[in-house]
Amino acid sequence: KKIIGVQLQASGYYPGLNLLQLIELFSGLYNQDIVAMELLEQVNLVEKAKAKFKDLSGGQKQRFSVATTLINQPRIIFLDEPTTGLHFHDVRKLLEALQALVEKGHTVLVIEHNMEIIKSADWVIDLGPEGGKMGGNLVFQGTPEDLVHCLDSPTAPFLAEKLSLKNNH
Repeated sequence: KKIIGVQLQASGYYPGLNLLQLIELFSGLYNQDIVAMELLEQVNLVEKAKAKFKDLSGGQKQRFSVATTLINQPRIIFLDEPTTGLHFHDVRKLLEALQALVEKGHTVLVIEHNMEIIKSADWVIDLGPEGGKMGGNLVFQGTPEDLVHCLDSPTAPFLAEKLSLKNNH
């Protein structure tokens, strides 16, 4: 717990607490002195600092979930579909925050279906071929640019379109 941060796809927070109170609560679990407003600034939620969690939009709740992942200043960060409920401009803000973390030496692992996130990755691990019982097999690992040429990847044609590249499909 000292070196990792985890953001689950669906997170539960006390709905009646405001964001500052929730950050205080979670930072106490890690014995971290954290400047809550700086954390909220990283996810563009400063103006909602005193808003109750239950009153946030879906995208704001998702961004707050990412913020709590950063409380313990983890070296390794796991994010499960962090773009769920985010508008395109919020996705861009999230990508900027993740890139800043990588530049500071953090390892960021993201489970994601959003092609904006996938095309921005340094390395992609494509599991498939489908979800559920059919999923979980390694289809590809490598750069996003190389993924578009993988004939077995259901992700490749969508990523090729996003990268404006032609693949072998």
